[in-house]
Amino acid sequence: MTVLEVSQSDNCEPIFMGRGRRSNKANRSGGRSNGTAASRDPRVRPQATSRNLYASLQDTEHHGGEVNADLSERFCRATPFTGSSVPNDNVPASEPVRPNQDIRDYLQLAKKPVISGAWLRKPEIPTSSEVLCVKSDFSNSEQNLIEIEENIRPHKIEGAYENKEDYLRTTYELLREDAIRPLREALDEFRADPFKDEAEYNNQGIGVYDPVYITSVVFSPRGLATRVAFSLGRVKKHVRWEQSKRLVTGTLVALSPTDNAFQTQCALAIVAARPLSALEQNPPEIDLFFARPEDQEIDPMRKYMMVECRTSFFEASRHTLLALQHMMRETFPLSKYLVYAQKEVEPPAYIKHNPYVNLSSLVSMEESAEYENVNVLEDWPTMSSHSLDRSQSKALKRMLTSELAIVQGPPGTGKTFVSVVALQIIRDNLRKEDSPVIVTAQTNHALDQLLRHTSQFEPNYIRLGGRSKDKEIKKRTLFEVRSAISQQKQPGSLKVQANIAMRKLTAQCQLLLAPLEANKGPLDHKLLLSLNLITEEQAASLEMESQCTMGISATENPGILMEQWLGRCIAPCDRPIGPDQFDWGYEEEEDFEVEQLKELEAEAVAQDDDDIEALRGQVTLLSDNYRGTGKGLSNADIQDMLRKSDDMYTIPVVSRGAVYNYFKREVKKKITAAVRGICKQYQDTVDQRKVGQWEEDVCVLRKARIIGCTTTGLAKYRALLSGLRPRICVVEEAAETLEAPITVACLPTLEHLVLVGDHQQLRPHTQVRAFEDEPYFLNLSLFERLVSNDVAFDTLTRQRRMIPEIRRLLYPIYEDTLKDHKMVKDVSNRPPVEGMGGNNSFFFCHEWPESRDANMSAVNTMEAQMLVQFLNYLVLNGVDATKITVLTFYNGQRKHINRELRKLPDLRTVAGIQVVTVDSYQGEENDIVLLSLVRSNRNHSIGFLSSENRACVALSRAKRGFYIFGNAELLACESGTWASVVDIMYRNKKSPVTTGQERRLGYRLPLVCSNHGQKIWCEYPSDFDLIKGGCDKKCEGSLPCGHRCPFTCHPFEHDMINCTQKCSKRVEACGHPCVAECCDPCKCTVCERRSGGVKSTLKPAKNGATSFRAPRSNTRNAVLEDMVLRPGPSAPVTDARTPRMASGPLVDRVTEQWEPYVNGGAQEDDQRVFEMRKEQEARYRAQIRSSTPAAGPSSAGEQLIQISPEKKATVSKNTNLLLDLDFEPLPVQERHDVRRSSADPAVSNVAKSTYINLLD
Repeated sequence: MTVLEVSQSDNCEPIFMGRGRRSNKANRSGGRSNGTAASRDPRVRPQATSRNLYASLQDTEHHGGEVNADLSERFCRATPFTGSSVPNDNVPASEPVRPNQDIRDYLQLAKKPVISGAWLRKPEIPTSSEVLCVKSDFSNSEQNLIEIEENIRPHKIEGAYENKEDYLRTTYELLREDAIRPLREALDEFRADPFKDEAEYNNQGIGVYDPVYITSVVFSPRGLATRVAFSLGRVKKHVRWEQSKRLVTGTLVALSPTDNAFQTQCALAIVAARPLSALEQNPPEIDLFFARPEDQEIDPMRKYMMVECRTSFFEASRHTLLALQHMMRETFPLSKYLVYAQKEVEPPAYIKHNPYVNLSSLVSMEESAEYENVNVLEDWPTMSSHSLDRSQSKALKRMLTSELAIVQGPPGTGKTFVSVVALQIIRDNLRKEDSPVIVTAQTNHALDQLLRHTSQFEPNYIRLGGRSKDKEIKKRTLFEVRSAISQQKQPGSLKVQANIAMRKLTAQCQLLLAPLEANKGPLDHKLLLSLNLITEEQAASLEMESQCTMGISATENPGILMEQWLGRCIAPCDRPIGPDQFDWGYEEEEDFEVEQLKELEAEAVAQDDDDIEALRGQVTLLSDNYRGTGKGLSNADIQDMLRKSDDMYTIPVVSRGAVYNYFKREVKKKITAAVRGICKQYQDTVDQRKVGQWEEDVCVLRKARIIGCTTTGLAKYRALLSGLRPRICVVEEAAETLEAPITVACLPTLEHLVLVGDHQQLRPHTQVRAFEDEPYFLNLSLFERLVSNDVAFDTLTRQRRMIPEIRRLLYPIYEDTLKDHKMVKDVSNRPPVEGMGGNNSFFFCHEWPESRDANMSAVNTMEAQMLVQFLNYLVLNGVDATKITVLTFYNGQRKHINRELRKLPDLRTVAGIQVVTVDSYQGEENDIVLLSLVRSNRNHSIGFLSSENRACVALSRAKRGFYIFGNAELLACESGTWASVVDIMYRNKKSPVTTGQERRLGYRLPLVCSNHGQKIWCEYPSDFDLIKGGCDKKCEGSLPCGHRCPFTCHPFEHDMINCTQKCSKRVEACGHPCVAECCDPCKCTVCERRSGGVKSTLKPAKNGATSFRAPRSNTRNAVLEDMVLRPGPSAPVTDARTPRMASGPLVDRVTEQWEPYVNGGAQEDDQRVFEMRKEQEARYRAQIRSSTPAAGPSSAGEQLIQISPEKKATVSKNTNLLLDLDFEPLPVQERHDVRRSSADPAVSNVAKSTYINLLD
């Protein structure tokens, strides 16, 4: 019998850990229930409370009334949680849900007491003594920290472990300390000075929130949560919560009363939910799960401090730690390799039993019959028609015939492709009764990529957990698949029992919290009597006085007697926390990849059918409502006063407020104790409900052939997967994953484990940097440890990504292992980079010094500017922006490059440019990669760049163009790997290029004009301003209209240019010569007629490229040499140093919606306004010419700024007006200069005319 088993008898209540006795009054109040699900269920008997809720509460009839008038009615109105898995009656029902003994055995084994091993008894969430590093006697914390260090065993990188427990304990202790230490260190610094602002602490990851107040309790199916409001007063910044790493779901936080400040008191909690709607209000709110029932707090007036460490994420390790403890209680398959490092690998048990495998999917239809029944343990067949190279075929054999298959896949060698081929063969050989294949990866992105490939041959797969971004894969999540079917639930199923018990516990807890519920009156005297805070005589004196003086009924008006007794000594309680009212700036984006953070948050915390942003369930708002006023008294004085006074009205009026506040404190203590008792039962119920849900899920998962989840999800759903009894597990990104998450994949039924990765690329991440080094080596993956111990593995050798000129940079890492596939040597597959004259790789050297941003991340401003200018050059030369990726080792530099991109008009509206960190780009590729190395200093420090694994990733992402920006001399001196790269690029050895043995390294970046073949050298970012995509020669080409191109050399075609020279044609309607520009509709000023058609209009650019408008031939000839491409419709250029050439008609804020008018001129209504503005412009120009003397001061400058209001109103009313392209504003500084020196003859007529146009 389970702890939540419910009797079918109407006269029995549910059986919990501790049985409680119902009151008769509760049964009658339950009988008044009307219409709720709880009242219709014959098994649910609403009850007022059990014996342990109010220890001294007797039968309510004995006290002559209810505890509170609305409590019983409130209990009856308790709405049960129905969950999200209600059957769909329109869908045919599947097989009925039956108990799953494997899942129940798994959980029963977890509860089995352990005889030895203190690490096995450690709780799921750390205790306050662990994070405070103190013992009960508050002894020296440094000494305790030393003891903790001594208990941690280093990761064994060579040889075998002593035994299974030695291996599991070492892995567990290291991982647990890695998860806990960041918060411990943050609290250690905070306790030393608990009242500083957050930025004043040395720990950059500390988060401090003070004050914090409890506002409500949430009864959700995930647990009983406490909602808190907090202030950002210590942060001193506004937070962009959607992008912030603060208080993400699953974070471990510590709370302490403000008056204690973590000196001796500390309660730990997990962030349960952080809905943006709650965070963006003022003050913000989040939901917390307290770690233990005894930590649960409900006092809405008590002031707390809350501290977190933003550099750690406890939830990512939480489920893995539990699984490691559980593995000590079960059999451990493959331990001969993982524990004892056996080198020779045997075939899987099921292959030994039957080695005949269907390999027909590898070959063509003509050959398929020959390969439908192959003995894979004998000679591996040679297949002529399959697409695998020799190394891939060898690796495939290992993946199918080794119970522990390790395959190394260097960059571009197709390791994912080989994994998909292996999965297809495994799927083809599954029997109907076989369990599904488990596919797992470190990240959601890699998992979804693998599932997209497998969906081509196996549509019957299920994505477990998390939030996939892929629309097709999202349809195959467990939640979506389960929602599409209707399951027959057994009336006594575990989930049904748990839902019933959860509703009962919710109602009990709500009843308990009723005295503290918001918007209620003062405490009821009957409640005080039931808690032995007043005697029966004192209660009778309150009732007697009330009946005599006002005729008030205590039953009808609970709390009114106390209010009458208090008189003027009572006042409403103010809200304990108000909005933050400070003029703060916004917090800088955290030094963390936001997408990675959201991925962790979604995977580690969310149920597959629960929203991670909000908790669903009933909410009880908490408040003190009223407080007593008057002089304060000690508890001893109050207790003495109550002992001596049988009549409450004999207590002095001035002391009654203090007595009432004493009652409140005592009531809170007793309610808190009772609520903590219910919390334990509620959590047990939540766990049982989860098991019941899993038993339903197993019925769905059994029908799938492939199940995908991340490594974090695998640990979280390990009990669920145990119900499937899986035999095969394939792990992608195995070398980028910590050892523990892969270890826990070894369920007792596992027979075949496939690890695919590359230990020479990125290693796993740890939360404590010190654990990455000797002696711990926590960031050593299981993949790398086994390879280092000579466990058999295969390596893929033929790469299909990089051109040889780029691939050669990996020689220091892979030496001669990597070979080039013929496709990367084919110029049609990998064309040269446009505008580079065959220089498809180059290392631009500089000595520009680095700096630090607000988050202490390395930044190199000049390097970022140079890189962005070069990126702009590539785009101008026709490179698709989506085919360019900018990589950098530092998040600070990533943010700075993004800012530089937004500054450049040419790139401001260009979409698709990726700027990412190296750590977030493993497994990705692009045509062209620009790498920013950042580090340049006199301290000879290169930080992340010293990691060969990171260098491997950075050097291997580009397919046809790779350009490095950095201090080559510094890198060559401090890193052997980078010294080899510098040497290769300097000598240009082993180069396959045919354009000569030019060096691929230098202090000037070599560009080649695609039109004239002229070589251009750029040493500084400003050098790019002189070429604008081409070279400095005149174009001398002809436009489609016959006029000569006015630009300097440009990479775009002439049919993308709108000619602005004077039209040489005649107006069709009247035959008079056209006075308009070549690209505008023909116009006659003699007879005021316009051509009905358009001679030359803005031509659509080819392939979505940008169209250009040539400069006017009669104005500003001096700037023709400085014309450049500007994308799309955009605002006029406002900087004299930026290009003057606009894209299409010049559009400012008055003419944003110009598209409907560019291909046919302005509409008829706007044409008259257009002509009127032209005439007004001519009149103003004439006025200036007539009023400006040849020399000397004049009042002409006054006329420059006297623009008629009528003219301004006319312009402002015509939002669709097509403006004259001569109306190009001056930069701000030049406008000020015109104002200051309007009478100065040095101010040219061109500047004055332009200024008039600006004011127009």
